[in-house]
Amino acid sequence: MSSAETAASGRPAADPPAAPSTAPSTAPGMPRPAAHPESIPGWFFRLDQEAFRHLLTAQSAAGLTGDILELGSYLGRSAVLLGDHLRPGERLTVCDLFDSEADDADNDAEMAMSYRSSLTRRGFEANYLAFHPELPTIVQAPTSVLADGRIPDGSCRFVHVDASHLYEHVTGDIEVARRALAENGLVALDDYRSEHTPGVSAAVWQAVFTAGLRPVLLTPMKFYGTWGDPEPVRETLLARDWRAEGFTVDEDTIAERRVLRLNNAAAGPAAARSGPRRLLLDLLPPAATRTVRRGLRALRDRRGARPGGTAGPR
Repeated sequence: MSSAETAASGRPAADPPAAPSTAPSTAPGMPRPAAHPESIPGWFFRLDQEAFRHLLTAQSAAGLTGDILELGSYLGRSAVLLGDHLRPGERLTVCDLFDSEADDADNDAEMAMSYRSSLTRRGFEANYLAFHPELPTIVQAPTSVLADGRIPDGSCRFVHVDASHLYEHVTGDIEVARRALAENGLVALDDYRSEHTPGVSAAVWQAVFTAGLRPVLLTPMKFYGTWGDPEPVRETLLARDWRAEGFTVDEDTIAERRVLRLNNAAAGPAAARSGPRRLLLDLLPPAATRTVRRGLRALRDRRGARPGGTAGPR
C-alpha cells in the first residue's frame, strides 16, 4: 500500500491529485518524461487508441457523463489518452502497485517476471504530467482494494482493466468494473485472448455467460463490453468508415450475442512474415522487448547501408 492517509472510516484513502506542474523534468531526481505519448513504454497500440478515442468521444457527444477508472496503468500510456477525454467535473482514477509489493505470491511472481524493475510511480507521474497539468487520483495498491466501495457505484462511464493476468484477480477487477459503471458504461478488458493469459480469457467469458456482460467490440488485444444496452455502441462504431483508415470490421454472433471485430488491415506478405516476431515481442517483458527492438533496428540499419540492401519489414 502507499502512504496514503487513512480515512476516518479506517479505509486507506486514495492519494490526492498533485498540484499542477508544467515542467516535471526539472524536479530533482524525477525520471525524464516522455516527449510524445507514443514514446511511453507499454502495449497500448494504435488500433485500441482509436477505439478508445472513438468510444469516449461518442459518450461525450451523447451527453453521457461520469468518471473514468483504470485498473493497471504501468507508465501511463493509456492513462494519458484517458485524461485527454475528461470533461469538466469528471475524474480519472488509476490504480496500480507501482513500487509497492504484491499482496500474494502468485502476483509477486508475475510482477518479477514482467515489470517490477520498470513499474515506478515516479515514472508514471512524470509521463502523465508531460501532457496534463495535474495528476489523476492515484491509488497505489492492489486493485482488489477498490472493492471497498471507494469508487461509488454507478459513477463511471468507462473502465479500463489491464492489471493482473491471474484468474482470481481478473474476476475481482471485473466485479469492481461492474459496480463502478453507470447503466450504459463501457469496460475495456486487456489480454482477453493472449496465449500467455488464459486466466484473463476464463474470467472474461465467464462474465459474459454468467454475469450479464455483453460484448460490443473485440480487437486483437482488448474486449469491450457493457452491462447496459450494446446496440447504441455498435451503431456508433459502424457509423465510422474504419476500412478507409486501414482497419477491417467484421461481425460475429456468440451465443446469440452480436459482436464487432476490429483489426488492422493486412499489409501484404511482409506483414505475414513478421507475425512470429510480433508474437515474440508481445510475450516478452518490457525491458527485453526494448532490447530486441533496438537489435532489430540496428540490423535494419546495417542492411540498409549495404549496396542493394533493404531495411526489411517493420
